[in-house]
Amino acid sequence: MNKFLLGAIPLVCALAANAQQNNALTTKDYERAESMLSYGTEPYIDHAGVRPNWIAGDKFWYRVLTANGSEFIVVDPAKKARLAAFDQARLAASLSTATGKQYTAAMLPFRSFNFSDDDKAIIFKVDEQQWKCDLGSYNVTKDNSKPSGNGNTTGGGRRRGGSLEVLSPDGTKGAYIKDWNLWIRDIASGKSSQLTTDGIKNYGYATDNAGWTSSDGAVLRWSPDSKKIATFKDDQREVGDMYLVSTNVGHPTLKAWKYPLPGDKVIPMIERVIIEVDNPKVIKLKVPADPHRASLSDDIASSGTFDDVDWSEDGTKLAFVSTSRDHKIEKFRIADAATGDVHEVFEESVPTQYESGWGSINWKFLPKTNEIIWFSERDNWGHLYLYDAATGKVKNQITKGDWVVTQVLKVDEKKRQITFIADGTDAKNPYFGHYFRIGFDGKHLTALTPGEGNHQASFSPSDNYLVDTYSQPDVPAVTVLRDANGKQLVELEKTDVSRLESAGWHAPIAFSVKAHDGKTDIYGVLFTPPNADPNKKYPIIDYIYPGPQGGSVGSWSFAASRGDCVALSQLGFVVVEIEGTSNPLRSKSFHDMSYGNMAENTLPDQVAGIRQLAAKYSYIDTTRVGIWGHSGGGFATACAMFRYPDFFKVGISESGNHDNRNYEDDWGERYDGLANNSNYEAQANEVYAKNLKGKLMLAHGLMDNNVPSQNTMLVIDALEKANKDYDLVVFPNAAHGYGAGSVYMMRRRWDYFVKNLLGVDPPKEYQLKFKADPRNGQ
Repeated sequence: MNKFLLGAIPLVCALAANAQQNNALTTKDYERAESMLSYGTEPYIDHAGVRPNWIAGDKFWYRVLTANGSEFIVVDPAKKARLAAFDQARLAASLSTATGKQYTAAMLPFRSFNFSDDDKAIIFKVDEQQWKCDLGSYNVTKDNSKPSGNGNTTGGGRRRGGSLEVLSPDGTKGAYIKDWNLWIRDIASGKSSQLTTDGIKNYGYATDNAGWTSSDGAVLRWSPDSKKIATFKDDQREVGDMYLVSTNVGHPTLKAWKYPLPGDKVIPMIERVIIEVDNPKVIKLKVPADPHRASLSDDIASSGTFDDVDWSEDGTKLAFVSTSRDHKIEKFRIADAATGDVHEVFEESVPTQYESGWGSINWKFLPKTNEIIWFSERDNWGHLYLYDAATGKVKNQITKGDWVVTQVLKVDEKKRQITFIADGTDAKNPYFGHYFRIGFDGKHLTALTPGEGNHQASFSPSDNYLVDTYSQPDVPAVTVLRDANGKQLVELEKTDVSRLESAGWHAPIAFSVKAHDGKTDIYGVLFTPPNADPNKKYPIIDYIYPGPQGGSVGSWSFAASRGDCVALSQLGFVVVEIEGTSNPLRSKSFHDMSYGNMAENTLPDQVAGIRQLAAKYSYIDTTRVGIWGHSGGGFATACAMFRYPDFFKVGISESGNHDNRNYEDDWGERYDGLANNSNYEAQANEVYAKNLKGKLMLAHGLMDNNVPSQNTMLVIDALEKANKDYDLVVFPNAAHGYGAGSVYMMRRRWDYFVKNLLGVDPPKEYQLKFKADPRNGQ
């Protein structure tokens, strides 16, 4: 075995089921399980994770890990050539001489490099020192020049005075918040000047606060010419506060911030403005204030910038979408950037809640032709429509069929083409995403990523080529180079898991079953113990995330560990993830099945699915069913234990939003409706806590600014009043994800299921030990 590998994992795993006879699992059992966490599996996976770094002429390079270390590959699409980027042995020898340290070809101590401008040398960094290697002589010297600019670069912000600067498109200016006003800084001189003067506490410009997420970063959108800023003045003055208190020696610190709740009379309202930068002037758009809402999610900056705003190229017009408080009404508007006059173009109203896409906002303003590309689920599927921006009328439907446009990636106005990702076109699984191109007129639909599986692609700068990686939950990835029409040119890498399989890993089972209605197909992934004995019975653990904006499975691409699903299966459990009805990425009617009643939590589908799997796989024991989840999954877990107490026997509920009257307004009001139209109390977990029969562990971070811990305290209060036993794990100063405490939580989760569902004792206070993949160098 190669010297860089982690300690050997037993080739023949002793089943955890055998340990039941001894009424205990051992440290070795836990070590075997831990070896199936991502840091244990990744060192045994070869030829995976291709990330192309595009360089001149549509060429690209990437680094790939192999059984012998790492390799750097350069690809020339025009020649269909895949070659070593450089002679690694010669570079390692030269670098060893230059640094006085010993390096091997497979263990070069850097992960990335840049070609010099003349492509005759590479520039890389080792031990914080930049080096240059001449590719003719392989002479390595220290390099003090700036890194080459032909690698990948991305825009971003810079920290200044505790706030996040948003850089202008030309890179000469940075906008930031100071004292509730918007300021501008000249990058070259460092000089700052004030753009607005009337901002006051809780009524300031560009503030980022959606209740559950808040920062000092400014929410705004620069015009393409860097002369104007689109933003808003956010009125939160009468909005209710949320409070968190630190745990420490001495006086605690009180954290208070604006956090509206469903049913509140007052929520944050944004007054839209355009700010001229060179000669500061604030132009108020002539529309009433909008609720602090966005079409994509419950954060107005979830796309990474000011959501639902689109400038014309010349900066004279600003298109934007206003979202109603309950997400039922979307208004498309176009503002005159000079006067603030607003043209009402069209309105879309839906009975439940409007989606603009998943992962990206799928509408686009086309000022050159005065058109709009709009996303709608009006025919029960998420599709694109072409509108006339002058009349507000539909010119034609662009995409159609029983599938969903999830993300619009590029709109080419000159060619009148759209590149996008769609789910539902793969016959095997409707969640597999594929890439397509289509004309504005709805013609010439071109599949860019054939091949069964879930695809992730990177396009060359010219869009003439794409690097396509595709896989399935049970099928490792293949990465290929394709031309602009999807034709495969070169197979770049095929993921090899043979060493991982030799170390005791085996692939999960991808499946489909019927939903609780007995007719709708739903999909999931099943993880089984090693060498599962069909004559034995194994308890099953249901990992749940009910959405409605996501689902239990998450990505449908290959992942060896799947969180700790595989690790738990190594301890003697069957583990399942089921994507239920009311999760997204299917039809509108599918997603809306539980609209107005989030407390359904996909649980009828979970129960129906587990029963069907048990009928197919006799080793599944439906008398021993566990369930766990975090956040929305914590809500669903407690709900399962209270409403299905005879089916679910052991539950671990982490950071659950147990009563959506105590969670931020936009979540509940989007998926349940406004409080006066929906019975929030009937969906609250504490109301049903008296039904608990099994073993329940609750966990929460006391500094959780997403789901405040009062949610779990309400459940605790109800359990105690009902004289019910429960277990509790508290992280005094942790936020929603527990931070460093997540490792402790994982171990406690394993222990709880082992003791209460498997029926044996766990090793006492096992310590999980993270190990990095040695192939990654420094």
